[in-house]
Amino acid sequence: MILIGQYDSPFVRRTAIALRLYGLPFEHRPWSTFGDGDKIAAYNPLRRVPTLVLDDGEALIESSAILDYLDELVGPEKAMMPAKGPERRKHLRVCALATGLGDKAVSLVYERVLRKDQLKLWVERCEAQIGGVLDVLEKERAAVRTPWWFGEHIAHADIAVACVLRFTGEAHPPLFGARYPALKAHAAACEALPPFQEILQPLAPPSG
Repeated sequence: MILIGQYDSPFVRRTAIALRLYGLPFEHRPWSTFGDGDKIAAYNPLRRVPTLVLDDGEALIESSAILDYLDELVGPEKAMMPAKGPERRKHLRVCALATGLGDKAVSLVYERVLRKDQLKLWVERCEAQIGGVLDVLEKERAAVRTPWWFGEHIAHADIAVACVLRFTGEAHPPLFGARYPALKAHAAACEALPPFQEILQPLAPPSG
């Protein structure tokens, strides 16, 4: 398999870390959506990452869809997401909050580096959405008494939250400052794991 995208993307990173934790071999092509858009377009007309190219040439797009395929590939005993029912919906909710936070953090980066005159209303909206999600995730993580969000084993929700927190902290330090001790402890526990240390790239935003 071939994973396309740079690891400073929280969505590419969460995918790569899952591949490592599952023990699935892959090639990495660190193509940028800005500098290498034409290369990505050959596999994904949206020119977005992550894109995962399977051995038969099929290309999967969007991190959630890719991880759903990986869960199916490794089977229910190893999958980091419940197969069905209320537990699955709980996992999916945290993943959706994390990836939604990531989307807003990325949008805010683009607004700040690609627009000469920032739209104040849009910046304020993104910051409110980011802060609102961080508040909810902090409260929920602080109430958890197990090592990981949903028990004794790491799950996609743990990975998604940690990857998005790192991106948000690097991209928008004032929004993820001295608050959120439970989330910071969660991120530290994830970042201490070998796959997180291996799959890592400092944020390099596009220039305007």
